[in-house]
Amino acid sequence: MELNCSSPKTIPVVSTFTANGSDSSSTRKPISLWPGMYHSPVTNALWEARSKIFERLLDPPKDAPPQSELLTKTPSQSQTTIFYNFSSDYILREQYRDPWNEVRMGMLLEDLDALAGTISVKHCSDDDSTTRPLLLVTAAVDKIVLKKPISVDIDLKIVGSVIWVGRSSIEIQLDVIQSLKEESDVSHSVALTANFIFVARDSKTGKAAAVNRLSPETEREKFLFEEAEARSKLRKKKRVDRRKLENGEVNQLEPLLAEGRIFCDMPALADRDSILLRDTRLENALICQPQQRNIHGRIFGGFLMHRAFELAFSTAYVFAGLVPCFLEVDHVDFLRPVDVGDFLRLTSCVLYTKLENPDQPLINVEVVAHVTRPEIRSSEVSNTFYFTFSVRPEAKATKNGFKIRNVVPATEEEARRILERMDAEMPQQNQ
Repeated sequence: MELNCSSPKTIPVVSTFTANGSDSSSTRKPISLWPGMYHSPVTNALWEARSKIFERLLDPPKDAPPQSELLTKTPSQSQTTIFYNFSSDYILREQYRDPWNEVRMGMLLEDLDALAGTISVKHCSDDDSTTRPLLLVTAAVDKIVLKKPISVDIDLKIVGSVIWVGRSSIEIQLDVIQSLKEESDVSHSVALTANFIFVARDSKTGKAAAVNRLSPETEREKFLFEEAEARSKLRKKKRVDRRKLENGEVNQLEPLLAEGRIFCDMPALADRDSILLRDTRLENALICQPQQRNIHGRIFGGFLMHRAFELAFSTAYVFAGLVPCFLEVDHVDFLRPVDVGDFLRLTSCVLYTKLENPDQPLINVEVVAHVTRPEIRSSEVSNTFYFTFSVRPEAKATKNGFKIRNVVPATEEEARRILERMDAEMPQQNQ
């Protein structure tokens, strides 16, 4: 059957992305065709601004030598700001609006990762086109904390810079800033803070590679550097101390499992204010597509956080019966890369609740991402995410007799996950 594109019943489909004014005969690949432009307007804007650096990453010089000499840079040299003109750009506002007239948090997480990646590339670049660029990947998210709701009707900006550098790792701090007219104190304008950790690899050998040094100048930069140094030491200590629960700790499992056994063995006698952990589960599955890749050909870390957040939000919504209010993302480790074509399973559950404060009950949701390979009967964890939610005050007011239930484990494996999560929270709460 011959296709007739000139028929009046035929609607031609064209790309909504322009070539950014570049000549179609040019050998330069238009930025609009680079990987990542499908994620959000921010990714495209960032790549446009730093096009010369990113072109080297897309087409690195073959057999080029590594960077011969490390540079010393200041935090101000890597500082980058992105601006959302929500107040006057209706289309941009609609792209980021959630049903409650706030910014879609999943999209913002994606943007944060994109900005952190740009800043890490900026810091590690030696501006020498004859050397091969480093491969920079998201190793972890230390923490993301929401300090106040983020409106989609008010202009927004994200400011980020490198605050700490190790031998092959970099920590980037990002502040999401949204100012109200009545707020004169700049600190009150910070709506969200995030800390991302990137590691550098040699793009040819895949081994850890040294990165440019950092020289903090101002008192605040020095303070942030010292804080990040302390966090790095704490992470190393946790890795060294990490081991299986010992006999004394095993005793902590018994109280957690007691109620779960009643649910399993004597359900008619179980506490009606509690629910089994496994009964809060939700699951999602997807094939990772080329449009979700980053400049290194792997699946964009921000995309994974975006999908994990939306599943966690849905889990908290179904569990509480009311619209959740996002509070924070706890530490995230990116354990293994996710490739284009991978079959990704996301499994979520409410891990535990904290009900000491009736005005702000806390719901901790765990999302585990598995890279599954059915052809070889393999399944590996790529990421584990922990999100904390509460319930919107206006939502509680609409439901009489509102109450969140306790979550109880039914197996030792579930009980251990709860204990490990609570233990991981304790040092952070004491800081």
